[in-house]
Amino acid sequence: MKLNDLKAIADSLPPVSRSPYINNHIHTAHSFSPYTPTAAVYMAHKSGLATAGIVDHDTTAGAREFLAAGELIGMPVTVGAECRIDMSATRLNGRRLNNPDQKSVAYVVMHGIPHSNIEKVDAFLAPYRAHRNVRNRGMIENINRLTADFGIVVDFERDVLPLSTTAVTERHLLYALAKKITAKYTKPADVVSYMKDVMGLPVSGKNEANILAGEETPAFYEYDILGVLKSNLVEKIYIPATAELPSVMEYTDMVRRYGGIAAYAYLGDVGNSVTGDKKTQKFEDDYLDEVFDVLEEYGFDAVTFMPTRNTEAQLDRVMELCRTRHFFQISGEDINSPRQNFVCPAYENPKFAHLVEAAYTLIRYENLADTDYQAARELIRV
Repeated sequence: MKLNDLKAIADSLPPVSRSPYINNHIHTAHSFSPYTPTAAVYMAHKSGLATAGIVDHDTTAGAREFLAAGELIGMPVTVGAECRIDMSATRLNGRRLNNPDQKSVAYVVMHGIPHSNIEKVDAFLAPYRAHRNVRNRGMIENINRLTADFGIVVDFERDVLPLSTTAVTERHLLYALAKKITAKYTKPADVVSYMKDVMGLPVSGKNEANILAGEETPAFYEYDILGVLKSNLVEKIYIPATAELPSVMEYTDMVRRYGGIAAYAYLGDVGNSVTGDKKTQKFEDDYLDEVFDVLEEYGFDAVTFMPTRNTEAQLDRVMELCRTRHFFQISGEDINSPRQNFVCPAYENPKFAHLVEAAYTLIRYENLADTDYQAARELIRV
């Protein structure tokens, strides 16, 4: 969907109503997602969201379109960008933070980007995207070492680059592989057999059922295959990131320079996965107080988290730490697949009412920061 498509139907859409449903963590086709920025806003409205926020990986290229789409239908929206940073210069060096693939690396989000600085933020991120593609090409070579003997070869320029409008992530590499697998094995049962018996990947009962139903759910089919590959293949092909990672100081300096909000993305240990699609793995819970110490030391403003991802005990702990350490709380549900629901029912719970209000505060911050940065900072002071 493009902006002109939305313009054609905007007048016929019902007005956006204030509801308990917000989402500040939506990805688009500029990183990895089935949705253009316009389609993401439309789907947010169609799903009943009151507000929406774009946070593509390593780019703000979709921000202007996202803003224009929100204005068309009267939906308050916010713009940000997600990236990974190098924390090895801090006392967290060698620790597993919120990144399943690499220690000393953290996922962070720059929220509330003032609109006059959208392109400046993208210019900061552009060299890191270029460095990332060097590593992406290396990981494609690793994929081909595993699959070439079985007649499946992925080409970075031909098969991967067309899948992304701007930034290329590990998901793009594996989605290209999923397309190659479905081209070779035209029946869902043969796809499952290839992944289990040939590639040696574990396929959960839920994932197997979804893939076997692929002919009835074609919109989800290759994304369901991607889910299996993402869970089990990354560790076999992963090359550690280096030059594509800004340091924590480079990142926080940039966020301050361009007037945004520096947020750490809390993940938390995964035991019996609340969402059912994550492997058991330890992350930052054992030293979460120390993580907050470092965030404070390096000038972070906020912590962002997803209510459906964690247990009640994890959520209570991180929210209490935010309150006592004076970090602004931001929330949203990761959207990068057609199976994911834009609406998070958890926001109906009164204990998360402050996260709904924070979404509106975030939008006010973003609109004010262009003209009065200090006044905007007061909005998020806890």
